[in-house]
Amino acid sequence: MRKTAIFRDPLFLDHDPGFDHPESPQRLKVINKVLDKEELKSCFIYPEFSPASHKIIGLNHDTALINRVAETAGKIFDALDPDTKTSPDSYAAAILAVGALTTGVDLLLDGEIDNGFALVRPPGHHAEKNRSMGFCLFNNVAVAAHYAISDCGLKRVMIVDWDLHHGNGTQNSFYDTDKVLYVSTHQYPYYPGTGDVNETGKGLGEGYTVNIPLPGYQGDVDYATIFNDIIVPLGKEYQPELILISCGFDIYKDDPLGAMEVTADGFSYLTRSLVHLAEEVCGGKLLVTLEGGYDLNGQRDGAMAVLSELVGQKLETGFATNLNKSQAKMLRAAQSVHPAIDKAREVAKRSWKL
Repeated sequence: MRKTAIFRDPLFLDHDPGFDHPESPQRLKVINKVLDKEELKSCFIYPEFSPASHKIIGLNHDTALINRVAETAGKIFDALDPDTKTSPDSYAAAILAVGALTTGVDLLLDGEIDNGFALVRPPGHHAEKNRSMGFCLFNNVAVAAHYAISDCGLKRVMIVDWDLHHGNGTQNSFYDTDKVLYVSTHQYPYYPGTGDVNETGKGLGEGYTVNIPLPGYQGDVDYATIFNDIIVPLGKEYQPELILISCGFDIYKDDPLGAMEVTADGFSYLTRSLVHLAEEVCGGKLLVTLEGGYDLNGQRDGAMAVLSELVGQKLETGFATNLNKSQAKMLRAAQSVHPAIDKAREVAKRSWKL
């Protein structure tokens, strides 16, 4: 059984974008309800963590944006863009979310945990250097990658983003560097409109952005093929010292904002693939952060599937948690022939030995 950390705090429930907003506190409440079961309490480590400083957040964001988000503190309502609303405690939750990720990096590199899942809100991967957008205030995973490089001395970090939406903010944070390999699967064309297969980086970063845009209605077999044939081989060739996952459960089959068909078995397989990759290339150092996902059953079942694979043990939750052996064998041998996957593979081959 691995030492799996969960980063959670009641403050993440206090970020409230407002009535009927899809990025609601309920997204975490359904996960927390399962985690609070007595039989699960001994399965995980719950580290303490603190809010990130403006200096740390400034590794990825400019001062004007940081100050603008800070101005929302205590306000009943503010809007950073038409989709990105705040409440009195949103700023506090946002800096604590970044702190969860940087603490996770420290604990991984110090060997105190094997892997972890940051159950944080607000999400982050759309946030640009100078702009909050797409429900995201600060880019949690991008700050964590910058921190791992600038403060911890790492030279190669891999970010895998399987959220339904393209992580424009994360891509732009590392588009011109080879110190981060950013790989994204996403529905395209769709919000935010970025993530074309030919967006591959520039300068030193050429080839270190790999986009796998999908038209919709892809399920477990398609995603397994992408991970088996593109993402895992990329990781083996790149040899990252740390793997970060932007985990969006909005690729779930019933998500109201998407058109993908991934099930709990699929989330289990994606996680297992990256856990095994991390064990092979970087001593298991893997940190997951919550991004999107708006069907509550998908949130609950997806999170339990991910956590089950992280800890390496079936969790007795009463819900779907991890892959049975026959399904795992099928997905290992999966071979989708979707042309979007073939196209992404061919573009990646310009820079990699796939």
